[in-house]
Amino acid sequence: MIDKLEFFIILAREEHFGRAAEQLGITQPTLSAAIKQLEEQLGVMLVKRGSRFQGLTPEGEQVLVWARRITGDARTMKEEMRAARHGLSGHIRIAAIPTALAMIPRLTTPFRDKHPGVTFSILSRTSIEVLSMLGNFDVDAGITYLDNEPLGRVTSVPLYSERYQLITAAGNEYSEQKSVTWAEVSRLPLCLLTPNMQNRRIIDQHLAEAGVVARPTLESNSMIVLFSHIRTGKWSSIMPLNLAETFGFAEPVRAIPIVEPDASHTVGLVAAPREPQTPLVAALLDEATTLADEFRRGA
Repeated sequence: MIDKLEFFIILAREEHFGRAAEQLGITQPTLSAAIKQLEEQLGVMLVKRGSRFQGLTPEGEQVLVWARRITGDARTMKEEMRAARHGLSGHIRIAAIPTALAMIPRLTTPFRDKHPGVTFSILSRTSIEVLSMLGNFDVDAGITYLDNEPLGRVTSVPLYSERYQLITAAGNEYSEQKSVTWAEVSRLPLCLLTPNMQNRRIIDQHLAEAGVVARPTLESNSMIVLFSHIRTGKWSSIMPLNLAETFGFAEPVRAIPIVEPDASHTVGLVAAPREPQTPLVAALLDEATTLADEFRRGA
């Protein structure tokens, strides 16, 4: 039953029998037979059938919720038994918004020092994708904004406040000022994250509050692309203070606080609201709480 439920979850996510079978490493007939057996066991149709996948039935949508819960509980049980026998080990998958990526070593490095049997996958995703992957059990935890757009039901640990600075080359307009307003920033040739990123939506929001509109001359979903263009001296950007400090901007690049308003937004670790959490996620939440204390102390 557990295996069939996991097959069903993958099929619901991929919305295609062929792709789901390929991801599972089985043949399409084997997948189809497993779904049919699951339907027979439950006594309901789960998938709308035709020449191709046409979606889930209403009963299938209900079963999907249960399938995620049951397979999650089974995963938790297995991890607890493994931890009881061998100590904490396994693999943690984390999806994070791009502006938080440079901070993640402060979470993963001390965690692995305590638990050397643990490995990680770190994925860069939009805030919407972080929550979607968390809900679909494609990742174990996420790092995203906590106080700007709805999160739904999650367990969260606030980590730090993201504050915004103009990042620009020496000699550019405003580069010698101690602070700059959002209205002033809008007049510069800007390179910003793409509109599907929540950081960009936050920036657009604060510019709108100042009565101006962002008209970037370059957009990217990669912070590295933005950094490389800033270093040419021809572009400026708006970035969180903690990110600028992590990359160690030095001459001739300046980081200038943006005021009117002096805005900040909370970034934190999120996990599915499970009780109990898997041993890996529970330990990660504990580590995040320790890191949050360090941020509060300014460490």
